[in-house]
Amino acid sequence: IALVGKYVGLHDAYLSVQEALVHATAHHGVRLNLDWVDSESLELPDTDPNAVFSGVDGIVVPGGFGERGVEGMIVAARYAREHGVPYLGLCLGLQVMVIDLARHVLGEACCNSSEFVPDTAHPVIDLMLEQRGITDRGGTMRLGAYPCVLQPGSKAQAAYGQDTIHERHRHRYEINNDYRDLLAQGGIVWSGLSPDRKLVEIGELRDHPWMVGSQFHPELKTRPNRPHPLFLGFIQAAVEHANGAH
Repeated sequence: IALVGKYVGLHDAYLSVQEALVHATAHHGVRLNLDWVDSESLELPDTDPNAVFSGVDGIVVPGGFGERGVEGMIVAARYAREHGVPYLGLCLGLQVMVIDLARHVLGEACCNSSEFVPDTAHPVIDLMLEQRGITDRGGTMRLGAYPCVLQPGSKAQAAYGQDTIHERHRHRYEINNDYRDLLAQGGIVWSGLSPDRKLVEIGELRDHPWMVGSQFHPELKTRPNRPHPLFLGFIQAAVEHANGAH
């Protein structure tokens, strides 16, 4: 499994993600072989993503703040999308997955998040209206547990085995609703929404073995004896990939 992030120089920054993967692999009876990939390295002109991800059975892009290393995360999402490699995006990992798909669908390289490029022509990731004008982070973010309604027949719903869930959040930027229909036509399924359907909680790529991203942080709720459903689904897809079922 390749873990692609901007803080990989300090592995403890992703300790909860690493432990969630350990819990899920133990449940499936396989051993985790974790490859730490610095997302900034993927931005270098002489870096070949095919060489970096050759032999990996899954790619995880965890959360983070700021624009550093984000283009490298988008490279990772694109590789997973184009090569059918199982992918799990956690908060920022969902957002870079959406940015990559938007660039592919719209044919516009300027698709981005307003967090990274405030004046981007296509802010597929943007602030909620009530967040605009707020400069402080911390307690001003969308924090804590929120309900999420899962779409029947989706990979997310199959992983959870239920229709409504509650998951923990820590973010300010959201999927821009102005682009939801267009991106859905491009192949993404908004498989988890807030009860009022105004906020995207989970997105997954149609016609892909497993490419799922969550706006929340599922790694915060995993336990050794109760692995998180999204990590279980991801590792199951990775095992199938390793066994050639892709």
